[in-house]
Amino acid sequence: MSKLGKLDVVGLLQEHGAVLNGHFQLPSGFHSQTYIQTSLLLQYPHLAQKVAREMALKFPQEINVVISPSLGSVVIGQEVARVKKARAIFTEKINGVMVLKRDFKISEGERVLVVDDVLNTGRLCAEAVNLARGYRAKVIGVAAIVDRSTGDLALNVPVRGLISYPLQLFPPDNCPLCGQKMPLTVPGSTHHRAHGQE
Repeated sequence: MSKLGKLDVVGLLQEHGAVLNGHFQLPSGFHSQTYIQTSLLLQYPHLAQKVAREMALKFPQEINVVISPSLGSVVIGQEVARVKKARAIFTEKINGVMVLKRDFKISEGERVLVVDDVLNTGRLCAEAVNLARGYRAKVIGVAAIVDRSTGDLALNVPVRGLISYPLQLFPPDNCPLCGQKMPLTVPGSTHHRAHGQE
């Protein structure tokens, strides 16, 4: 099967309507003009498999466990784990703290890869890295489909995305899109919030 280049990945995201333009509130609270909804691409398993194969190539070393730090990254984490012949687990939050549930375990010395779909601030990945280190595992790195980060993520492990798509972030109290009264969308919620409304 042919390799996917960066333009191929961008093309697949665009072709499946995964690159959205508008006025979005990100999980971090910041606002942005673009949002990448990878689940629109990953809903096709044969495409998720292709993308996962490329992500796995970024970390050629042996991996024992793939951790997905968010619901949006579970599908791609599962596919990367399939390529690496590793276990695929995911984290959950209890009272704001990232934990492993469902009897998931990481053994001391296991080689862990954190897999995310879209990397923005890196906060969730950092929590996953620290969680794995708490089990005395060896974190090999963080793999992402799209790296939208714009500065140092302070993850202290290699971070490798298939494509870089830098994100322009606006604080909610100083957002030019709000100033233009553009309707605000909260991705993942069942409703759209208009500017200034809950």
